[in-house]
Parts: sequence; structure tokens; C-alpha cells
Amino acid sequence: MEFAVVDIETTGGNSKFGGITEIAILIHDGTEIKDTFQTLLNPQQRIPDYITGLTGIDNAMVQDAPLFEEVAEQIWEMLADRVFVAHQVNFDFSFIREAFSALDKDFSPSKLCTVRLSRKAFPGLRSYGLGRICEHLRIPIEARHRAMGDAKATAILFDQVIKKQPEVVYELVKGKKALQFLPPNFPSHRFEQIPTECGVYYMLDSNSRVVYVGKAINIQERFRSHFSGDSALVQKQALKAIVADLKWELTGSEFMALLLETLEIKRIWPKFNAAIKRPSQLWGLYSYQDGSGFTRFQIAKVRKNNPPLEFFFNQEEARLFLKDAVDNYQLCSKLTGIRSVPCATVQDDCCEGACRSAISPGSYNSKAQSFIENIQASKKGIQICIPGRTPDEVAVCVFEGGILKYYGYFESEESVDFSQMKAVPSHPETAYILRQFLPKFSTEQIKIIAQTVSPSYELPLGF
Repeated sequence: MEFAVVDIETTGGNSKFGGITEIAILIHDGTEIKDTFQTLLNPQQRIPDYITGLTGIDNAMVQDAPLFEEVAEQIWEMLADRVFVAHQVNFDFSFIREAFSALDKDFSPSKLCTVRLSRKAFPGLRSYGLGRICEHLRIPIEARHRAMGDAKATAILFDQVIKKQPEVVYELVKGKKALQFLPPNFPSHRFEQIPTECGVYYMLDSNSRVVYVGKAINIQERFRSHFSGDSALVQKQALKAIVADLKWELTGSEFMALLLETLEIKRIWPKFNAAIKRPSQLWGLYSYQDGSGFTRFQIAKVRKNNPPLEFFFNQEEARLFLKDAVDNYQLCSKLTGIRSVPCATVQDDCCEGACRSAISPGSYNSKAQSFIENIQASKKGIQICIPGRTPDEVAVCVFEGGILKYYGYFESEESVDFSQMKAVPSHPETAYILRQFLPKFSTEQIKIIAQTVSPSYELPLGF
């Protein structure tokens, strides 16, 4: 078995958009270096100044260098049928795979990461970055952040590992190829402990800080999907570099998993949950009477101290809600704000003439009031009882004003004790989850209860 120790320099961190500026390959036969290859490459794009500052490679240096396609056959021969070895292997591999893919070549070798190997062979170090571990092991780096300098240092590190613990290397190559997707700092035995059930999971860094929270029907498969396939995206690479452990909490259902995920992200604000932890702009449905006495509706951004009849996460969702009301309550599209011109202009026969005062305000407003009362009725306190985490358990949620207020797990619906339920902060996102799942619940699973708290529209931070 032979190994190709590889290092590249690039124009940036994303293999989809960046290019390779330099590549070095050293062939190791398990005992010693047998062959080497090195070349600058023209990436066919500008090298950013900060990359030049890091590597010393500027645009002038690569201007007359070969394109990847001009040396692709030579590189392919060096790498073919050999185990691909690199420090933070998925970074180097993703760029080379993309370069071959552009030439209609499928590059999919076995891979080894010297970060993972080093953690097994030299446990307990504070850092496993190439510079730090070479400093600890007194491995010289002739030219840091140049392909051949880093490749030689990586080859020496690999040589030390394979001579110290050859079983670690060959076990990973032969016996655990399926786990090569794992983050370099994540113990392989820990993956086998991850449940295949539904719940919420917490990715931890080496200091046990939560850096990402997610939900899944199958936690183990969802964790695998984070790092399998194309791991070249910058954020995915950054997450992969720091994940060292995983915790989880089983929920019994996707509904409970979604609710708990939302609560936990809002509570912890993990670094890599930027999209959901960022305060959302809510839209609200408001009503008022115009100068002619007709009830009108308006969709507008929600502001503090001005609670809407109903809130939404985007303007289009609100418009669809109103369109349904027009059909169900025979409301006027113009007076609901769906249409800007009188209904007669577009020959809308569904309108009874409110927008041109052909019917009295009282006659029209009774329909609008029925719509408003139906919205208000939906804000009553409800208790939802669904299957729990085991066959002998039920999950119970209490919503007030459409927002989750309490939840808990009990032996049966008859044993529900409100004093034992967990009170949670009000987050409008839980109302959106309820709106998604409510049609899926049977009437036996939903119970109207007396509200203990007035309906509230607590807004995300920033409002």
C-alpha cells in the first residue's frame, strides 16, 4: 500500500469558486518517501492580497505557470491507486476533486487525515494545527504555507505516526473507511453511540461549548450528513474543524424536536446557527374602519406595543392567509388589501360591492367580524397530547395565544400535572411550527383549556 501526501495552496477557502495556485505530492510507501512532484499552477483568477501575504505567491508568479489541465495526467498518475493523505484532508481533497471534475474525471480515493492520526498517536496536545504539532514534535517546516514545505512536514508527521502506531493507519484505511467523514477531533467510537431516533442534538467544541443545535428524525444519519458528501463550503469546513463531541435529547416526534430545537437555539445562540438565531422581522394582520364605516385589513411589519390579529414570518404568508379569508368569508379583495383597484374593474363577481358601497357597512362588517372572531378563537389556550419518547409515555404541550408556553412528558394523558410541566419563554417561531402541524393532529389530541396567561405577542430581540 502506498500513500500520496498532498498539500496545496489556493486563492481562497471555497473549492467551488477558488483555484489552486500550487501543489506538492510526496509518495510514501509505508517506510520512506519514494517520489515527489511540485508545481505552481495558474488558477485563472486573481490571487487576493491577503493570500499573497500568507503564502508569498502573487499573480506574477503564476502568470506563466501551467493550468491544472496541462498537468492533470501527471497528477492523476501520482495519486491514482494511492491513499490520499493531508493535514485537514478534506480541504486539499475538495479542491483537487473539483479540478478533476471540471475535466470529467471522478476522483474518489481513500483518504487519511493527519490531524485525526495525530490525535490517536499523540493524544493530549493543546493544538493539532500543522504548525503547532510540528513545533511540539520538532519537525522542521522549510517553507510554511508553501505547498512543498507543508507537504514535507506532513510527510514527516505521517512517517512518525506510521512507525509509532502502524495499526492506527491501516485500521483507518482498511477497517473504517465509512467513518472517514467524521470531523478530525471527533472520536470514532462516539459515532457508534449516537442514537438513530428522533430528537435534538448539540455539537460541542473541545471546551464542551455548544456550537450548533439541530433536530433530526434520525440523529445519527443527520450528523453523518453534516460532513458527508461535499464538505467544501467554508462554514461546513469551519464547523468540521472544531466539533469534538455530540450530546442529544430524544423527543419522540418531529413536532417536539422542532419546538425544542427552536427553544434551545434561542437559549444558547450557538455560533453556527446564525440563520435562526438572528432576530426575525415579523408581519402582522391589522384591522380598522375606514371613513365610510367598512372594516378593512392591512398587512404591516409588527412593532412593539401594537399587537396584530395574527402574525406571520413573511409578507407572502400573510397574503395567502388573507386570500383564504376572502374565499371563506366572502370578503372584498380590495378592502382586505389583496387588490389595489375596485373589484368591478377586474370583473370579480365574488365581491358583493363593498368596495363601491353597493352594500351597507353593517352587512359587510358582520362577515369581517366573523373572520376576526375566528382568529381570536384560535388564540385560546390549547393542550396537545401526542406520543412520547417510549410506548408508555405521552408528550404534552400547552400553547397560549398560539405560542408554546409549557411542555412535559408523562405516563399518560390522565397523569398530566401542570405543575410538573416546564415553562418556556415565548417565541413566535413556535406558533409557526404549531400552524404547520395542527392539521395533522386528530381532534382527540387537541383540548381547549382555560388560559392562564393572556395572549401575548412577544417579539424577538431587536424589536
